[in-house]
Amino acid sequence: MLAKTIAIAMQKGGTAKTLTAASLGIGLAQEGKKVLLVECDPQGSLSISLGHPRPDDMSTTLATLMGKVIQDETIAPREGILSHAEGVDLLPANIELSGMEVSLINAMSRETILKQYINTVKRDYDFILLDCSPSLGMLTINALAAADSVIIPVQAQYLSAKGLEQLLQTIAKVRKQINPKLKIDGMLLTMVDNRTNFSKEVSSLLRDTYGGKINVFDTDIPYSIRAAETTAEGKSIFAHDPKGKVAEAYRNLTKEVLKIEKQRQKARAGLSR
Repeated sequence: MLAKTIAIAMQKGGTAKTLTAASLGIGLAQEGKKVLLVECDPQGSLSISLGHPRPDDMSTTLATLMGKVIQDETIAPREGILSHAEGVDLLPANIELSGMEVSLINAMSRETILKQYINTVKRDYDFILLDCSPSLGMLTINALAAADSVIIPVQAQYLSAKGLEQLLQTIAKVRKQINPKLKIDGMLLTMVDNRTNFSKEVSSLLRDTYGGKINVFDTDIPYSIRAAETTAEGKSIFAHDPKGKVAEAYRNLTKEVLKIEKQRQKARAGLSR
């Protein structure tokens, strides 16, 4: 069974994208799945949040491996992949990935360089999660081209909803031109502050506007100061605040993602009969 690859994408920053990648990855690992987290953001936020405070000092990162794909060089098994104490693997990234954005412009099959790398490790995992950078540049296009599906974290704010439109247009283009099998697993409402009417209003507005077109996860990720602290600690929300409401929400999201995948597998099995 080949890994299911999920891109976690939203081109606006501050939507808890990295928190979602790390928490969903570790949530899936807690359910007994083999998980690889791939940092596709030159800022290195995912690497930092998983205990590598100085990603720029790392010698082998995603940029190294994408460079090898472009140059047609051999990649060693598990090259650049780090193990995390909470049961996931991580392929880190750093500022070198910004240079990769430029290198991709002249590369052959430039939209599928990341996919070519992912194909070399797909047999080793159940899930591969791609934490995209908050832009719609060549790196995010590569992630969407490599993914089977997308999870879109959206902060319960009007501006975040605006960015969503652009992302949906990009996904539609990628589907049309590069990756016709790309699906949207769902839109995930994050940093929801149920104490404010504003947050509730935006939450229901987003559900009303998009609920008919795309799945909106039943789970909302609540706003929490403790969740923000996890990045500095290099631990997941499950290790930092296991009984808190954010950890509980990510456990529920993990169950929803596994349920979607199970339904898809059933549908595929029905088609192949």
